[in-house]
Amino acid sequence: MFEVLFSHIQEKVNLADEEKESLKNFFIPKKLRKRQYLLQEGDVCKYLCFVVKGLLRTYNVDDKGDEHMSLFGWEGWWISDFNSFLSGEKAVFNIDAIEDTELLMISPENYEALTLAIPVMDRYFRILYQNSIVTKERRLMSSITHTAEEKYSQLATSHPQLIQRIPQNLIASYLGLAPETLSRIKKNIAIRK
Repeated sequence: MFEVLFSHIQEKVNLADEEKESLKNFFIPKKLRKRQYLLQEGDVCKYLCFVVKGLLRTYNVDDKGDEHMSLFGWEGWWISDFNSFLSGEKAVFNIDAIEDTELLMISPENYEALTLAIPVMDRYFRILYQNSIVTKERRLMSSITHTAEEKYSQLATSHPQLIQRIPQNLIASYLGLAPETLSRIKKNIAIRK
């Protein structure tokens, strides 16, 4: 279970074998069934989670009951309501499993202890946060400047495997589109090919 995490970490920083063994003590393994909640809006987020296997979604629900997808997390991704995790405030997001999922979870206390015990992990998380900021900035600019078809094409190009795994209505929500609009876009793209 830890091999996926170790592989992900090794892409950013080097971990010695003894650091890998020590790192295992900071995490709790967890399995979720499809549609099972990891976090519900209003609860406090008690864990930062690494996705070993499976697929999750982060979203909130507006006053009309409409879901607004914020993030998908799949193998090799971290997922959390990060503000709630750090501050102890109530979560503003729901996180649930789209597929059966296996996670490695770390509490705020263990997160702090990990970065002190294995200093290179502080650098690893800093790199992740920097990448996350860049990704969010690009997504924001895309949502402002790109057409609906460009948004879908960009997602399909950057993550083609996800297009097959995620239900169309969730992809539409993530892109800020009505499901009918996404169907029309996919049909138009297929006709042009």
